[in-house]
Amino acid sequence: MAEKKNYYEVLGVGKNATEEEIKAAYKKLVKQYHPDLHPGDKLAAEKFKEINEANEVLSDKQKRAAYDYEQEHPGMGGMGGFGGAGAGGFGGFGGFGDIFDSIFQGFGGSASVQRDTTGEDIQRDMTLSFMDAAKGCTKEFTYMRNEPCPSCNGTGAKNGTAFKTCAKCGGKGQVRFTQDTMFGRTVRVGVCPDCGGTGKTITDKCPDCKGRGYVRKETRVSFNIPAGVDNNSYIRKRGYGQASASGGAPGDLIVVFHIEPHRLFQRKNNDLYLDLPIPFATAALGGTVKVPDIDDVFDYQIPEGTQSGTTFTVRGKGLKTRTGTGNLYLRVFVEVPTKLTRDQKKQIEEAGAACDLKQYDKARKFADGVNALYGKDPYNK
Repeated sequence: MAEKKNYYEVLGVGKNATEEEIKAAYKKLVKQYHPDLHPGDKLAAEKFKEINEANEVLSDKQKRAAYDYEQEHPGMGGMGGFGGAGAGGFGGFGGFGDIFDSIFQGFGGSASVQRDTTGEDIQRDMTLSFMDAAKGCTKEFTYMRNEPCPSCNGTGAKNGTAFKTCAKCGGKGQVRFTQDTMFGRTVRVGVCPDCGGTGKTITDKCPDCKGRGYVRKETRVSFNIPAGVDNNSYIRKRGYGQASASGGAPGDLIVVFHIEPHRLFQRKNNDLYLDLPIPFATAALGGTVKVPDIDDVFDYQIPEGTQSGTTFTVRGKGLKTRTGTGNLYLRVFVEVPTKLTRDQKKQIEEAGAACDLKQYDKARKFADGVNALYGKDPYNK
C-alpha cells in the first residue's frame, strides 16, 4: 500500500497550526492549483485533489483529532495508513471517512456520504486565425459526447418512471454498517451497494440507453469568443461535457485555443508589433506612410532623418480587450532600391557627393574609430 501523505505537509503548515493558519494556507494553494488555471494538467488536478483532502480533515476539529491520534499511534489495530483488511483488527474500513464514522458515531455524531455524480469534462482544441482571436468572433463547434438520454431524462429507467425506492437504503442512498472492534461496537456510513447512492433501483431499463442514462450523440454548440484570446487560453461551456452515469449534472466542455501566426503582425499580450519598410528617401526627407492596424489603415508621419531600426510607439492601436487596450510598435527599416537605371545611379551619386560625412552620425563615428586605430579614412577613395 502506498504511504499516505502527511496532511500538514500537503498544506505547508506545522502540526500546531491554528485554524486560521490552515484556512489561509488552503486558500493560497487552491488559487495556485485550481484546475481552471491548469486545463489538462493531470499533476495539478491531483495536487488540487490532495489539497482539498487535507483541508477536509485538518479544518474539522473531530477529524483532525482522529487524524492526529492515528499519526501518533500508527500501530493501533490497523489504523496506520487509515486501515486495510490486512493491517490488523480494523479490517474492512475503506478510508479515513470510515474511521471517522466509526469513532464518532458512537458519541452521538452524524456522518454523511457525499458522492460526486457530475459527469466528466471534455477538453477539445480549436485553431483560430490571428484576426478572429484579436477581434473576437462567434464559432460553432461539433463533437461527440454522452448526452443525457431524452427518453428517460437521464434516469436509465423506461419513460423516466420505471424505478422504485431502494429497499435496502429506503431512498437515502447510504446505509450503516455495524462492526465489533476492540473499542466496542462501531457504526459507519457508506454508499448503498444496491442503488449506488441514488436511492432508487430501476425496475424496467430504458430501451434507448439500455439503462445507462445517456446516449452517444454528436453535439453542436455555438459560443462567443471575446477579443484578445491568446494561445492556450480557453473557454468553459458549463453542462456540455459528458453526461453523468449516476443521474447527476453533465460535466463541462473546455475549448483550448491555438492562434495562427499573422503575415504582418506579431503579438505580445495586448501589444502589436509591425516591421515597417520605408524608402530611403522617406527616411532621409520624412513623409507620410500608410500603416495597417487591426481594423484599417491610417496615416503616420515619418520624421526626416529616421534611421533603420528605429521603433515608434502608436498608443491605443493595439488589441482592445477586457483587460485594456494595447499599443502598436512600428519597427522601421530603411530599404535600399535595387536594379537602378543609369540616370538613377547618377542622381544618387550626385546626391551622395553633395552630402558631407559630418551629416552621417554613425558613419562619422566609425571613420573616427578607424582613424584612431590605423590613421586611415575608410571612406577616402
